[in-house]
Amino acid sequence: MQFDASRQRIEEASALVAGGVNSAFRQGIAPHPLVFTAADGPILTDLDGNRLIDYFLGMGPMLLGHRPAPVVEAARAQLDRSILVAGQTELEYAAAQILADLVPSAELVRFAVSGSEAVQAALRVARAVTGRSTVVKFEGHYHGWFDNVLWSVAPDLGDAGPAEAPVPVPGSAGQQPTDGVVVLPWNTPEPLAERLAANDVAAVIMEPVMFNNAGILPRPGYLEAVRAACDATGTLLVFDEVITGFRVAPGGAQQLYGVTPDLTILGKALANGFPVAALVGRREPMSALVGKVLHGGTYNTQSVAMAATLATLTEIAGGEPHRRIAVTGTRLMEGLRKEFADAGVDAQIVGFPAVFQVRFDTGQPRDYREALVADRAGYARFAARLLEHGVRVLPRGTWFVSTAHDDEHVDETLAAVRAVLAERK
Repeated sequence: MQFDASRQRIEEASALVAGGVNSAFRQGIAPHPLVFTAADGPILTDLDGNRLIDYFLGMGPMLLGHRPAPVVEAARAQLDRSILVAGQTELEYAAAQILADLVPSAELVRFAVSGSEAVQAALRVARAVTGRSTVVKFEGHYHGWFDNVLWSVAPDLGDAGPAEAPVPVPGSAGQQPTDGVVVLPWNTPEPLAERLAANDVAAVIMEPVMFNNAGILPRPGYLEAVRAACDATGTLLVFDEVITGFRVAPGGAQQLYGVTPDLTILGKALANGFPVAALVGRREPMSALVGKVLHGGTYNTQSVAMAATLATLTEIAGGEPHRRIAVTGTRLMEGLRKEFADAGVDAQIVGFPAVFQVRFDTGQPRDYREALVADRAGYARFAARLLEHGVRVLPRGTWFVSTAHDDEHVDETLAAVRAVLAERK
């Protein structure tokens, strides 16, 4: 496949739009950022007319595929009623009720526009209700692009200090100082328990499954140990389920693993492509949002976006999306394992039918540093070659699967993988 029209358009647009893109995460993808003209089901069409089977899925949101009828119809109907009212509609209350039914921690709900913003609200709530200022995050975990959490997301080990006591490494030029953020290794309970013993930490925030970086699962008993350490020290536990929410289970990783945090960040699949996120949590800390902790936003619960949210959550609550993806995603994962094994490629496929990670290694890493032994550059080259065969996957190794992917798309994908692996010989 050729991508010349996209390349030329990006070059032209760069004179007006910085880098030709509006998110840094779209910039470093080989062969260059693409420009798209249409999306339907699991298929993208780009400016060159290429048809691509999509496993980016908007970097996770499109659980029901691109333009699913229930979501499109709900959004279109809402356009005839209202767009933005600077007030409330029944849509947000109905959506909140489904969240409360699905997500174990969701006793109270606040909607937002982005996961990055909802993270900030969660940390503000935690500081307010505990009277403390320190926040613990984990090396390799991503919680949005704001200064106070963009630390040690993908640090160079030359800058990161010892494994047992990481040095916070900024993720961008121009960041403010760490400002009370402590970075610890993930999946090992002892360093966290030791740090929390000082009784000065407001919140521990984590991805319950490390999908933003290497796709590492929590070790047996780890989440329970974190929950116990937080309980013993009066620290709030915050799960960032922007990726895992609605994908690993209808109620997220907390439902799957049986560990309930105090606060939860939701986004991405929550509205199937519309800009909606949520902060949900136990009634006690969330009640601080009433008259004590300020959280606002002009576009919070924008009517069309909430219609899409309600339609998406209604589909998820019905159970069919997860039943369908369980079959398709499992077949894809098993097919990939076979293709890599047949080609003699050392690869690990880790995760769940709706979201999994492909790593070029043979180990089972426990944390960010152990995952660095994987052949990340080799996988990125594989992803770039796969694009030329009509399959679009993230170069970092995360694959998202939707209800729109079917056996035919899986067969096409595996054939493309087979062809790329044959080219390596």
